[in-house]
Amino acid sequence: MTRRPPHRHVPTLTEVVRPAAPGASDPGTPMAAPAVSQEEMVRRVMQRVDAMLERRLREAIAGVVAQHTRALAPLLREEIEASVRETVAEAFEQELGGAPAA
Repeated sequence: MTRRPPHRHVPTLTEVVRPAAPGASDPGTPMAAPAVSQEEMVRRVMQRVDAMLERRLREAIAGVVAQHTRALAPLLREEIEASVRETVAEAFEQELGGAPAA
């Protein structure tokens, strides 16, 4: 079997790459995060906790309000219906009885 040269569009290695010595900085690797003080860490964590609590409380409150609205809707409907019936009955009474409107 004879070796043919690679096709002209196939990339070829033109330089020898040796592994970096341990501890050497490699521009391709991400740098370690800078040291953060305990106070800064607590501040960051508290900001995240505040944001999460606000979102969860908003969701919980919305759920409770929706639940109470569903429970109150029939009662409110009954009260409104009774008020409308009374008002219409009084209006008919006044109109038929000839009493002056208040």
